[in-house]
Amino acid sequence: MQRAGSMMSCLGLCLQGLPSALRRSLSSAQDVLRRTPLYDFHLAHGGKMVAFAGWNLPVQYRDSHVDSHLHTRRHCSLFDVSHMLQTKIFGHDRVKLMESLVVGDIAELKPNQDKVRELQNMGSDVGLEVMDNALLALQGPTAAQVLQAGVADDLRKLPFMTSAVMEVFGVSGCRVTRCGYTGEDGVEISVLAAEAVRLATALLENPEVKLAGLAARDSLRLEAGLCLYGNDIDEHTTPVEGSLSWTLGKRRRAAMDFPGASVIVPQLKGKVQRRRVGLMCEGAPVRAHNPILSMEGTVLGAVTSGCPSPCLKKNVAMGYVPHEYSRPGTLLLVEVRRKLQMAVVSKMPFVPTNYYTLK
Repeated sequence: MQRAGSMMSCLGLCLQGLPSALRRSLSSAQDVLRRTPLYDFHLAHGGKMVAFAGWNLPVQYRDSHVDSHLHTRRHCSLFDVSHMLQTKIFGHDRVKLMESLVVGDIAELKPNQDKVRELQNMGSDVGLEVMDNALLALQGPTAAQVLQAGVADDLRKLPFMTSAVMEVFGVSGCRVTRCGYTGEDGVEISVLAAEAVRLATALLENPEVKLAGLAARDSLRLEAGLCLYGNDIDEHTTPVEGSLSWTLGKRRRAAMDFPGASVIVPQLKGKVQRRRVGLMCEGAPVRAHNPILSMEGTVLGAVTSGCPSPCLKKNVAMGYVPHEYSRPGTLLLVEVRRKLQMAVVSKMPFVPTNYYTLK
């Protein structure tokens, strides 16, 4: 993809997701669910299929959720994320239009670093194409080693959040983006739907690679402190409240020409009422919607995501509390099953991330 041509989604880290949404979707009618190009492939490999966001996707395979989680942290796993929208935005006004919708500095992005979302109101010279591609995520510390065996490009020159088009294990026209939703090094591979099974089969021939589903995807992203859109952030959350101020481009902060600037810029200067924080505790698992209280028993907010951490052997969660309670080390209470248990505000990520950046 070239700047003069089009911009394609490399699936922003904070807009991918899972937990209570996964539980809510389990009751959906199976006969109306969409299937990815890998549906039969999942069944053949023992995938336990569930309804998620209108799609029939594997929640896990023959291995347990915890085994899949730990394998990803130690080796690498292959996830089918073909339900994620992939688009191309093109036209003379594409950058101008994108900057009218997001806080990031789109104009300063280099080719192969563009990130987009679906657009409803198009500019005077802007078009949108929804791509009919599958998307495979290969995640874990050995992902690059596995992939390097099947590509001619030197993956050492492909840092985090950049992409390139290449042939992968004989499948041409793949767009490989160094990103993911686990906190580990890895890639997301956009591939023609007709070639998805062929590529997945080739990747699984390496014993380092195992299939993983939605359950491991959720616990991995939560350990990495990554947001689930619709749970941890939504259209009513500012980047400052969500502890995502790094998404605000320097040029755009100065120009104050981004959506919500009149609210967000004062928050950058310390005038924010609430913040997303990490919580760590022992006892019963903490889940979304559990109340967060002060040590005096005052309700401060609610958990937005939570699960037992397979790596830490403790419960990890995130939620929103007033600014004065957001300092790491602050002791709070969480109500779980009508009982109160101690929680401590903790820095995120809970487990160190291992994104690949050039030295």
